Amino acid sequence: MSSRERKRSERRKRKARSATEPEPSDSSNRSDTERKLDLAESDDGRGGAGAESPPDSGIGSPAELAAEAEARGISRSELKNREARERLEPLGEGERPLVVTIGAVLSLAIAVSIVVAWLAGVEVQVGNTDIEERPSAFQVFPPAILFAVMGIGMLRSRYWAVLGFQAIMAIITIGAFITLIAATSVFQAISTFLVLAIAGTLFWFTVKALARIQMPSPGERTRGR
Repeated sequence: MSSRERKRSERRKRKARSATEPEPSDSSNRSDTERKLDLAESDDGRGGAGAESPPDSGIGSPAELAAEAEARGISRSELKNREARERLEPLGEGERPLVVTIGAVLSLAIAVSIVVAWLAGVEVQVGNTDIEERPSAFQVFPPAILFAVMGIGMLRSRYWAVLGFQAIMAIITIGAFITLIAATSVFQAISTFLVLAIAGTLFWFTVKALARIQMPSPGERTRGR
């Protein structure tokens, strides 16, 4: 018998053998699948028995954030902002953030110092000249009244007062940064850097304070339900 004929006979035998073998039933397939699922569940149970679940950070993965933001019809940044606001604690009765207290004391101190310096006859330099003169009452009292009202409002945790203080800190921060770039002496650079650091720090911490002041108190939340 030639090699070609042997190959043909082997193919016939394989076809006959495959035709006579019974096909696996659906029940056997299901039983195999069930056994695999049981093994996977038992492995999960053994692996999770001694392990602690990770703490819920409140913010999911980027994919989860994108899906939730798309479902709500908002951007991911707005969704993160909402979750951050939900984690904030509202102010209690008579509570005032520390940065607001510091800002109130600083504003009242500036208001008093302006009036006291004017009453003491302190003269200020006029522009870039060497001329010094005493400022008029119209130049002294408007900023003094502004800082005094802002300080009293911050002592009462008023949103508009804290917002005004934050705006002034932002202006001082920008001005100090520009002055620091153009500083011509070491003393000027150090003093300007201190002003920049203090104003920038107060600005940063008033952001969270504004968010807490804007939130309804626990009593208002209860009445609204």
